[in-house]
Amino acid sequence: MEQKQFTFPGMEYRRPDFEKISGQAEELTDRVKTARSYEAVKACLMEMEEITKHMETAITIVSIRHTIDTRDEFYEKEDAFLRAKMPEVTPGLLALKESFMNSAFRAELEEEYGSQMFVSMELEKKTFCEENIPLMQKEALLTSEYEKIMAAAEIPFEGETRNLYGIQKFFEHEDREVRSAAYREYAAFYHSHEERLEEIWDELIKIRTQMAKNLGYENFIPVGYMQQGRTDYGQEEVAYFRRQVREYAVPLCAKLYEMQRNRLGVDTLMAYDEKRVFPDGNAVPAGDEDFMISQAQKMYHDISPETGEFVDFMIGHELLDLKNKPGKASTGYMTILPDYLAPFVFACLNHTTFDAQVLTHEMGHAFAGYMAMREQPFSAYYFSATDISEIHSMSMEQFAYKYAEMFFGEQADKYRFAHLQDALMLVPFGTAVDEFQHICYGNPELTPRERTLEWKKLEEIYMPWRKYDADDFFDRGGFWYHKLHIFLYPFYYINYILTTVGAMEFAAKNAKDHEKAWEDYLKLCKCGGSMSYLETLKYAGLSVPFEDGSVRRAVEYIEGVLLPGEKR
Repeated sequence: MEQKQFTFPGMEYRRPDFEKISGQAEELTDRVKTARSYEAVKACLMEMEEITKHMETAITIVSIRHTIDTRDEFYEKEDAFLRAKMPEVTPGLLALKESFMNSAFRAELEEEYGSQMFVSMELEKKTFCEENIPLMQKEALLTSEYEKIMAAAEIPFEGETRNLYGIQKFFEHEDREVRSAAYREYAAFYHSHEERLEEIWDELIKIRTQMAKNLGYENFIPVGYMQQGRTDYGQEEVAYFRRQVREYAVPLCAKLYEMQRNRLGVDTLMAYDEKRVFPDGNAVPAGDEDFMISQAQKMYHDISPETGEFVDFMIGHELLDLKNKPGKASTGYMTILPDYLAPFVFACLNHTTFDAQVLTHEMGHAFAGYMAMREQPFSAYYFSATDISEIHSMSMEQFAYKYAEMFFGEQADKYRFAHLQDALMLVPFGTAVDEFQHICYGNPELTPRERTLEWKKLEEIYMPWRKYDADDFFDRGGFWYHKLHIFLYPFYYINYILTTVGAMEFAAKNAKDHEKAWEDYLKLCKCGGSMSYLETLKYAGLSVPFEDGSVRRAVEYIEGVLLPGEKR
């Protein structure tokens, strides 16, 4: 496939002409309704494809540049403008999609492109009504404000001003007092913004609840599930998965933390000790950001021809922004630029083990997007469902274990142990995040303080080892404020936990038969969003995380690696 010559910094941004797009959508809708042949309908589909790809590319350029520097006034205002305009153009685009759904030639479209695109169209229809446009605009303003508060963090520590990623580096410091002080400053930042963060969260719950009621639902939970593209499982299956986590993952986490307490030689393992895995220090990258990127390039060339081509594409087109800088949004993500068939990776490296995770996790997302954009005929399939996409990233982290020496030298085994332990430790926390959102949206009348108390209760269930300094902001339940997914992406976070099961399955397969594991992984990446969740799992040879024993098997695999030889 011939590639366009471009770099991300050199991409030209042109504001979408939303009035023109609405007119084009209306004209295409009329043509689909009056079409007398499949070829005429297909031509309209391809025209819609070009219109939406151009629009989404422009919006994504703005979003990326805004997160790279949230202080840039042009992109801040442009991002706000686009967030406000998108809901206004949505009715016309939905009407166009509905015309395809009702077309006499729908069967032919499904035969050529599969049925999943119509499933996605139906979800869009179910989760949108014009009455919600002003609410969507308010929601966008609130989430943007949360992001800006996080990005603007300036925390004086150890003689420098740190942002949220910068201060977290000290959670691994050899001096326990430094760790404690850094953690206190981190908590103090959220405490200082507690009042406004409470207001933002309260307003978001009210707005999303009203959106759901306008759509005919009692609360936001079913709408949140549909927004995540969930069509073949629901709340009951997720609740059962959470019960499995409590039964199998929580006890092993407690055991590993007790072992860590003994290694560190402390009476009580405090929250600020949790990231210090080894008494003589965690694995530290053997070089700076440029070193890590160069090593990642070598690694991906060794993994497969496909990953080698991919990493050269990403570096050559400057599709990585990884250095931690003032004003940069405190997040990490992968997104795509459809016009260029290009993924983009954003992160804030901080010279900890986190850096290697970014170069495998987010690049796993990007590789999947890169492959899907070259395999799938339709942009609706470039992204897989959110509950599948985290398998791409977390499995790539496992495939990269073989190459840990390239990033960490003699400390590679430390990295592998700490990383796998951390993958397990995420499971109870992420499950608590999911249950917290169910509680908040299922009981929208709760006060902000009552919600924070609910989080405290969940910590006691899912993280009974967690200990904070007395009277600390986090000690009374404030820890949840730091998780941006709660504010920005309702019901997304459980995807990380569901996909831990798939990632551990790939890890186990990889240990037995690398060629077969990589073959299945490539299939997973190439299929993009062309199938439902359960269909995709089956296609890639993966089990369903809601089934009996799925969490137990994943936990047993981790236990077998971290605690070899122990009786289970």
